[in-house]
Amino acid sequence: MRAVVTRVTSASVSIDNAQVSQIDRGLLVLLGVAAEDETADVDYIASKVKDLRIFADDEGRMNRSVLDIDGAVLVVSQFTLLADTRRGRRPSFVGAAAPEKARAFYETLCDRLRAAGLPVSTGVFQADMQVSSINDGPVTIVLDSREAR
Repeated sequence: MRAVVTRVTSASVSIDNAQVSQIDRGLLVLLGVAAEDETADVDYIASKVKDLRIFADDEGRMNRSVLDIDGAVLVVSQFTLLADTRRGRRPSFVGAAAPEKARAFYETLCDRLRAAGLPVSTGVFQADMQVSSINDGPVTIVLDSREAR
């Protein structure tokens, strides 16, 4: 499972020019689910997202998590994070999970973040979305659950 986590002052998702979700200060999480992912991968990403200390404390150091600042999380499914570009010019997505599995893991991640006390907004699974964000910093972290194996 891969996640691109960006610290934002605001982020939103629109479909056909209609906004479907929005957050203020917090994290925008683009999530890709791999075919071989298991529940432990969801646990790893959920733990990292809620506990990453990438918000400034009173001394300006990145020492606070999204929980600490009472921030929100916007999670957007993005299978293209699993692109394999090693050969040719057209990416291969054979490593991405089938839609049924990806949706279940995406929803499980959102549920875990909510259970931790975070307000969670989402994109629309498998929709053609326009994602807007105002990056703060910018601070962007790439998480890969395979690194924990």
